[in-house]
Amino acid sequence: MRVTTAAALGYLTGAFPSADVASRLATGGSTNLRAAGSGNPGAANAMAVLGLGWGYGVLAADISKGALACRFGRALAGDAGAHIGGVAAVAGHCFPWHAGFKGGKGVAASAGQCLATFPAYFPVDVAVAALTGTRRWKHRAYAATMAASVSWVAASVLWWRRGWPNLWGPRPTVGLPIAAAATSAMIVYKFARSAKGPS
Repeated sequence: MRVTTAAALGYLTGAFPSADVASRLATGGSTNLRAAGSGNPGAANAMAVLGLGWGYGVLAADISKGALACRFGRALAGDAGAHIGGVAAVAGHCFPWHAGFKGGKGVAASAGQCLATFPAYFPVDVAVAALTGTRRWKHRAYAATMAASVSWVAASVLWWRRGWPNLWGPRPTVGLPIAAAATSAMIVYKFARSAKGPS
């Protein structure tokens, strides 16, 4: 029951519509991020449509969703609950029930998950995100996402197998790479769908 509750609470936390709330506050409801700009209800589109201030606000909120879900999960079901809560939060962000399961791409929420469950790797995660966000990679979003995902999963395996310290995060176990792989799969799927255009 504790694990199930951690998953449910993580999903609900991740499904909180940060970008939609920001859009309503910024424009009084006259702009829908799901129809404006790239059509993605995430921080990058919020920056492009609503401005940098609102975009960074959405980014902070989405990172917080991932981190909070992990903390809730850990309080409920220990280290395994932290991983389950983080993955569920990304699922909630990517596939929110209240929007027909059409949500954002989950990158910021996954950053919050990484911060809470794999803080030792978080600076590398930020560096990889910055590198793949450069002009050279921006037009290759799918390839950049794959590179970042492979790096995260590979590092998770390395920390688990080596038993390296993980700062305030859970002790590295097989749950770390499993959670990283599950989250990465959802993000890669979202980017792949986006690359194909609207369905």
